[in-house]
Amino acid sequence: MNHHLIRYFQERPKKVNFTRSRPYRKNDNAYVEQKNYTHVRHLLGYDRLEDPDMVPLINELYREIWEPYNNFFMPCMKLIKKERHGSKIKRLHDKPLTPCDRLLQSPHISEETKTQLRLKRASLNPIELKKLLEQKLRKVFAHQQTFLAKKANSPY
Repeated sequence: MNHHLIRYFQERPKKVNFTRSRPYRKNDNAYVEQKNYTHVRHLLGYDRLEDPDMVPLINELYREIWEPYNNFFMPCMKLIKKERHGSKIKRLHDKPLTPCDRLLQSPHISEETKTQLRLKRASLNPIELKKLLEQKLRKVFAHQQTFLAKKANSPY
């Protein structure tokens, strides 16, 4: 951790404490960052995106394209239980459902909200969303390449 950053957070009026993980829980970070692959790395790759001008572009990509595509059209399976048989672990999953379908099945969600979700899903086209996603990603990667080229040619 950068010493200047630590000092900044320690000298604030409302002090911020740093912790790495809970004692004797070496895999805590895995639970915190479990969606980094599917939601960040799989979409944007492993390159470091340093240009602050890319923030609005990436925020727009996530808010307007990735979120509806992922939440309305990408099914996922939830782990129901794990059973250990000797050295093998047997995992039991429920059937694949989209996050939207899981909300629609929930008794804790109001009918008004469910109606809004159904209308939103009906207004979306997954093929168009996928095309828009690919176009935006091309813009992000082109912007990144331009930024890296400028950085390589910079005397600093």
